[in-house]
Order: sequence, then structure tokens, then C-alpha cells
Amino acid sequence: MRCYLHTFLLCMIFVFFSFLYVFNQLASTLEDRDGWRVKEHGIPGRKSHDTGHLLRKRPGLEGLRDREEGLDRCKSQSVSYWNPYWRLPADVCGVNCLLESSFRYAESRDERSHLAVVACGPRLEETITMLKSAVLFSKKPLHFYIFAEDELHKSFRNTVSIFRARFNSSIYPITFPKENAREWKKLFKPCASQRLFLPLILKEVDSLLYVDTDIIFLQPVEDMWALLSQFNSSQLAAMAPEHEEPRIGWYNRFARHPYYGKTGINSGVMLMNMTRLREKIFKNDMTTVTLKWEEMLMPLLQKYKLNITWGDQDLLNIIFHHNPESLYMFPCQWNYRPDHCIYGSNCQQAEQEGVFILHGNRGVYHDDKQPAFRAVYEAIQKVRTSLLRPLETSLQTTTHTYCGRASHLLTKRLKQSIIGRRKEEPRERTKSL
Repeated sequence: MRCYLHTFLLCMIFVFFSFLYVFNQLASTLEDRDGWRVKEHGIPGRKSHDTGHLLRKRPGLEGLRDREEGLDRCKSQSVSYWNPYWRLPADVCGVNCLLESSFRYAESRDERSHLAVVACGPRLEETITMLKSAVLFSKKPLHFYIFAEDELHKSFRNTVSIFRARFNSSIYPITFPKENAREWKKLFKPCASQRLFLPLILKEVDSLLYVDTDIIFLQPVEDMWALLSQFNSSQLAAMAPEHEEPRIGWYNRFARHPYYGKTGINSGVMLMNMTRLREKIFKNDMTTVTLKWEEMLMPLLQKYKLNITWGDQDLLNIIFHHNPESLYMFPCQWNYRPDHCIYGSNCQQAEQEGVFILHGNRGVYHDDKQPAFRAVYEAIQKVRTSLLRPLETSLQTTTHTYCGRASHLLTKRLKQSIIGRRKEEPRERTKSL
């Protein structure tokens, strides 16, 4: 009798949780309806692209601190609101999201940040410096997906072996669709358009942070990775604006094709929920039929190849021009370029919180046009016993340029990242900072 009772109780528990799961899935399919707005904090319906999320009005780390200040996403929003999202990080929901963690997070917990980079031609040293900057400040494990020409593979293997204890890596050849492969490879910079095909190559990867080789992290990668949990139900990628000031923006003055928003987007730092991207069907101006990602790329290139200047970045601008609800915009301090200081400071978020990610486009790490950018690059590249003091000394010689006068923005976040690492790790492991 006791055995039968035990079996009966187990069956009832199974039925109960199965019912909750079905109910939860049904609720998530209704999330786009206006009735799912969060009234406590005035969050509008998620069909609104400009104001569809509470944290859109609080960029950078200020938004990430909302939970600490009482705006707990798990308490203020239905669990089903988060169901379609990328798996929740551990610090988003505790016991309030027991059901979520039971059915999703516990199944495939992965605390790594997944990064991809594409290196062709003379980009080996830049890529290694970018990898070093990511490793220097990140507290959580990393996994790098390195796409490189065959002749660079041995050098990358030798380099990553040095940091093996700090991150995992996978090295891939450069691959494009057989038709027009040469055209794709030579579009804009060598191999740059490889990023368009990452969702199709890395089919088992749920989410990914793509960065150009000329990126320098000035704070932990996981802070950028955390932005994935800020996506609303329709967003599948995140990028920064190409410019903050329309009067000197490139797209709004010169583009001969559609582009996103007022000034376009820059794809040097691109955060992707690739599961959503693979499943999405996109509106386009080539046909009245919606197309999947892989169905759209080739026709898009054929239509606009005579009108695009910046290659795959222009194609991304065209795609998100027609699908603006799919893009999350993060502020400029996550992709800080010479454009933000060359004519005077025009990145307000960096003025407030410092630069999070430095993007040395236009080759500024290797010439004397922007010595402040070059100083940061060389400090990371050459770091052995000290980083901050030599960098600050070097930056003092760059004040004859606008970017040099704003060099305190380049070290503001760096100092905090170093302090954070020293608290996190034993003292002997952070002497090099």
C-alpha cells in the first residue's frame, strides 16, 4: 500500500509541473499583447521600438544597476515575459524564478561569454591584443571563436596556448557560400563579411559577441554580455549608433541605401542572440515575401553591391532599417571610436561613466593621427609589469589633440576594472595590472 501511495504522489507531482510548464508556454505566446505591460514602472508595450523597455532609458552600467536599486526584473515582470529570452544569468532571478530555472537554466547553465573575431591579412597582432584585453579584466570564463586565414592558424594556436587557463578557444577557416565566395571575401576589408555568416556556421551557439580585431576591452566582457538579458521579445542583435551628431554623421549625409535610425549603426561590436536570428523571418525591399537570414544575404548583396561603401556594415544597416524592432541600441561608450572625440567630445555616456570598449578604426592604433588611441593599444600590447601608470604618462603627451584632451575617459573605466580584478583574484596574479 505504501508503495502505491508513493507512486501516486510522484505521478501527481509530475502532472502538476507539466501543467505549469504548458501554462507558462501558453502565456509566453501572448506576451506581445498590450495587456502584458508592466504597470508598476510604466513600461509600455514591447511593440514600441523606442520605449519598449525600462532599461533603454538608463544606458550603460546605470541600467544594469537597476536591480540593486529596487527595480528587480524578476519581481516587476511576469516570469513568462522572460521565457523566450536568452537563458537568464544567475543574478537576474533567484527563488522568484524557480519555475524558469527548473525548465531552462538548470538544463544548460553556461556562464561563459562567447566571443568571435575574424582575422585576415596583417591583423594577427591586433587580434592578440584584443584577446589580451578581454582576458586581463574578465572575471568569468571566456570562449573565443577565431576565424582566420589558414596561414595564421599556427600563430593563433601558439598564442592561445599561453592563456589556456583563462579561456577556451576554437579556430576556424574563413568560409563563404560557394557562389560568389570571392566577392564576399573581398567586400570592404578582407574577410570582414564573415560575420554575416556566423549564425549559419556556429549552429550550436545560442548567443555571441562579435568584435572587430581593433577592439580593446577596458572592463570585463561579462558586463557587455549581460546586455543580452535586456533584450525585449523581438530584439535579436545589439549595436551602437554610427554617430551621435547627425551634422557630422556619414550615413545621413552620404549613404545611397537605407540605413537604421538617424545616423546608422556601427557593426564593430555586435551582440547577437543567434537562436532568434536563425528563426526570424525578415521584412525586406527585395520581395513582398519575408525571408530568413540565409535566404536574404545573397539577394541583398546583388541589389546593393554598387551602392554600398562599408561592405557588410551597410548590409546590416539595410536589414535593420526594414526590421527596426529587432535591434537593441546600446550607447556609445560600448563602442567608442575616434569619431566621438576627433572634433570634440560627443559621447555623453562616456563623459559620465568612462569608455567601456575602445574601437580603434581607421588604423589609429598604427599611425600618429590619434596618439591617445595608440597609447592605449600599445599599453595593452606591451603590458608586462604595469599598465595604468605607463599609460597615464603616455597619455599626457597627447593633449594637443581633442581625443588626447579627453584621455581621462579612456582610463576612468580602466582604473575601476583593475580595482575589480584585484579584489577578485589573489594579489600575485594581478601584479601585471
